Amino acid sequence: QVQLVESGGGLVQAGGSLRLSCTASGSIFSINDMGWYRQAPGKQRELVARITSGGVTNYADSVKGRFTISRDNAKNTVYLQMNSLKPEDTAVYSCTANVNYRSGFGRFSKDFWGQGTQVTVSS
Repeated sequence: QVQLVESGGGLVQAGGSLRLSCTASGSIFSINDMGWYRQAPGKQRELVARITSGGVTNYADSVKGRFTISRDNAKNTVYLQMNSLKPEDTAVYSCTANVNYRSGFGRFSKDFWGQGTQVTVSS
């Protein structure tokens, strides 16, 4: 079907930057919204940022002005540029994509998720 593979997580000091990438592969016709969520230990998963196929974006208030989401439709890839990182940004970041794909003789639409990548910001 479809797989989402993330990369770019790691350990960074407060005030630093990281760039996450997530690429979708498989029997894809097209991709609608793509986004990033995060989950910190003991907390619920929360939306970080989303982007439509046309490039319209929205962000969590906590990351506005620091994070930027973008996508390359030709590469089926979404990016998250994270600047001015804070210790409270520490979490597992997961990408998601609403994908129109083929399976057998059918055409389907479904939300897919990546495996998650750890981002740790030290103070």
